[in-house]
Amino acid sequence: MAGDLDLRGVWVPLITPFAGDGSVDLAAVEQLCTDYLDAGVAGIVALGTTGEPTGLSESEKRGVVDTVSRVCSARGAPLIIGTGTNSTASTISATQAIEGTPALAGALVVVPYYVRPSEAGIIEHFKAVAAASPVPIVIYNIPYRTGRALGSASLLELAGVDKIVGVKQSVGAIDSETLAVLRDAPRSFNVLSGEDALLYPLVLMGACGGITASAHVCTARFVEMVECALAGKVEDGRAHAEALLGVVQAGFVEPNPAVFKGVLHAQGRIASPALRLPMTAASSPSIEACLAAIARAS
Repeated sequence: MAGDLDLRGVWVPLITPFAGDGSVDLAAVEQLCTDYLDAGVAGIVALGTTGEPTGLSESEKRGVVDTVSRVCSARGAPLIIGTGTNSTASTISATQAIEGTPALAGALVVVPYYVRPSEAGIIEHFKAVAAASPVPIVIYNIPYRTGRALGSASLLELAGVDKIVGVKQSVGAIDSETLAVLRDAPRSFNVLSGEDALLYPLVLMGACGGITASAHVCTARFVEMVECALAGKVEDGRAHAEALLGVVQAGFVEPNPAVFKGVLHAQGRIASPALRLPMTAASSPSIEACLAAIARAS
């Protein structure tokens, strides 16, 4: 059965900042991680989509994980690491490789992308990964990136598998499939919003929180919004949600995490707005629009 890992709150899927020479800026990784934990986030996700893991070498990934792990361990905060690929064998290998990482709470494993397996094959993939994993597994269901989705029946089946403790649900809407999972999954199975604009209403409907790229900015307000939702303070939370919607909308006008990196650079928090090709830096108008939205929400 699903475990009892508490995933409530806002998790930041940390960007990977680069120095002026293009190398990974581990000092900035450490500072950002510290800043977000100071702002009250529940934990950090390393090597999620927002962290550009496909553009990092294995040694760079290890450096990011070691740095984030050290900060989380010192602060008593949990860490989730992205390990999913489009190969079951390589996903198992990557997930087993993180065993023993200090502060590790689990692995974020995406639905296999590009190869477009059947839904039955996806279920077997997650069962195999869970059976071999040394840590709890959070499914990442994002069909507009992977080309394949897990419906409610599949997610509910996986909710009963040992070591599978939740799902990051990124399906573009609060649809009937998501609502069925919220209604029927065991209480120990965590639903996390992966759609930043839908974070507040999804938590009101029973999700435990979100893995929220937009929380790289206005972090404390995102945390407060989710706390209001969890506590049933509907009107207070709605005020936060309405104020933050413009930030979310502005942050995703270009492929993530380009705009948020541009904003963090403009704020003096990272040395460069650069991404690794084929990702490219955000345009100045997009960055300026997001900065204006942040100012309105502050």
